[in-house]
This record gives sequence, C-alpha cells and structure tokens, in this order.
Amino acid sequence: MVYAIGFIAQILFSSRMVVQWVLSEKNKKVLTPRLFWQLSLLASFLLFVYGWLRDDFAIMLGQAITYFIYIRNIQLQGEWTKLPRAFRVFLWVFPAIIIVYGYNNNAYDLRNFFQNENIPTWLLLLGSIAQVIFTFRFIYQWIYSEKKKTSSLPFGFWLLSLVGASLILTYAIFRKDPVLFAGHSLGMIVYLRNLIILKNEVHDVVEK
Repeated sequence: MVYAIGFIAQILFSSRMVVQWVLSEKNKKVLTPRLFWQLSLLASFLLFVYGWLRDDFAIMLGQAITYFIYIRNIQLQGEWTKLPRAFRVFLWVFPAIIIVYGYNNNAYDLRNFFQNENIPTWLLLLGSIAQVIFTFRFIYQWIYSEKKKTSSLPFGFWLLSLVGASLILTYAIFRKDPVLFAGHSLGMIVYLRNLIILKNEVHDVVEK
C-alpha cells in the first residue's frame, strides 16, 4: 500500500512532465500548461504522505515547500479562483491537519525521521541536500514568475532540476527506493530535452 501511494505520486509527476514536454515539442518552445500545476499539487500531497509513511525526512522536506508553490502558480495562471471555495480552503489547511492529527494520535515520532536505522546520517544528508536543490528549482521558478507576473519555467529551473534529480537518483540507489528511482529516471530525460528546446529557442531568436 505504501509503495502504491508512492508510485501513484510518481506517475502523476511523470504525467505532468510528459504533458509539458509534448506541448513544448509541438510548439517548439517551453510551455507551462495549467494541467502541469494541477497534477503537481496532487502528486506533491501523495508523495508527502509516502515520505511520512516511510519515515523519510528527505522526501517530506521537499514536498512540504513545493506544495504551496504549486498553489501559487495555479493562482498566477488565474485558475485558482475557478475552484470551489470550500475545496480551496481544504487544499490550504489539509497538510496542517495531517501534521496535527499525527501528533495528537502519536502516529509518528520525529526521532524516527532523524534516527532511522535504515538511513545512515551521511545518506540522510545526501538526500536532504538533493531535495533542497530539487526544491529550490521551484523557489527560483516562483521568484522568476512573480517578477514576470506570469507562470513560466525558465532555463534555471530545468538546470536545477537536472542537478537535483541526479543527486536524488544517487540517494535512491543507496536507499534502494524504487519509487524515487523510477520517477527521476524519466524526469532527467525531460529536463535535458527542455534545456535543448530552450537553447534552440534562444538561438532562433538571435538569428532573427
């Protein structure tokens, strides 16, 4: 059941990249469809739950931040207010409810995240650094989009994605985590392709 939740999350993450990739290939430029952020939000929540169930702090760290960045990008695209108000409130508060519920019912112990015998300290640090870099791509994207007043995926986003994914793949190999390995293996192909598309796009603009 735990792995099922993780694989569903990764399938959703991969689906958003495939949708974005196909649209970008068709238009010969990097696009950011609204479905990209909608799938991201759902997948982020599921992967947070997966990390919680596996007592994996590195996974939870990355998803805790990006969840709200996904919401912000949906807002920038003007799609957020189209959702029912009750559903929007639910999306905002649900992560907090999960945490409060866990504490009140002793569902987990924070010591498990930092003293998990299956994750040595050096590996926990590697996973956490990888997640920070991978997560920072969305912080970078968020700041960039706020300045441009539109949701977009710039060159720096894809470069950070590639570096972060490489480190997470290394972590997944040592952690023997098939969910992370499967998800980021496909992702690296998309990240590389988007970098190439952006490079060609800039080249075409310069030539014109």
